[in-house]
Amino acid sequence: MLEAIVHWLTNTIFRLGYPGITVLMALESSFFPFPSEVVMPPAGYLAAQGRMHPLLALGSGLLGSLMGAAFNYYVAVWMGRPLLHKYHRFLLMRESSLDRAEAFFRRHGEISTFVGRLIPVIRQLISLPAGLSRMRLDRFLFYTGLGAGIWCAVLTYIGWYVGRNSQVVAGLDSLLENPEMRAQAGQAALIIVPFLLVIVTAYIVWQRRRRPDLPGGAGPE
Repeated sequence: MLEAIVHWLTNTIFRLGYPGITVLMALESSFFPFPSEVVMPPAGYLAAQGRMHPLLALGSGLLGSLMGAAFNYYVAVWMGRPLLHKYHRFLLMRESSLDRAEAFFRRHGEISTFVGRLIPVIRQLISLPAGLSRMRLDRFLFYTGLGAGIWCAVLTYIGWYVGRNSQVVAGLDSLLENPEMRAQAGQAALIIVPFLLVIVTAYIVWQRRRRPDLPGGAGPE
């Protein structure tokens, strides 16, 4: 049922071209459970076939991601802690998880925003603790853009690669059902795991050097 709705939305909005990509990615970055794996890979595929410009498609996806993330951010700012804690079940989060996320975010907001945008499910919700902790909007958008840009680029490249190495698919329905692209898009998160490990490790090392009080940190010189 959900997959049928997703395909219908994709078919309907994708016909708008670049604005359609922006709308779909804005939905994906907000509360709506819409997978980016059915948006950016088809855009990359169409770019490989000369029916879209790859940079415009990527820029449209990034813009939509920022719009959806900003919406969640302002929902958290506007609702505040009391309402979010009251209605946390509707956000598919436990109250204790919301507390821990907010506390962690106050200490590691930038790296959390960046890494969170590259992890499925987390990327839709990472804007909430950012809003709760009143993270500076410019920094929030910057690190959101970094993470979302990498994610969109990986998915777009997958579609482009499949498009350059397979026969032309006539309709979007056939494109969404392309087994090779579905398989590779489903493994997109695994593609960037090594990259995330390097980034997180570098951040931990930097934190320990900067703060000697942390476990394993450098002592006073």
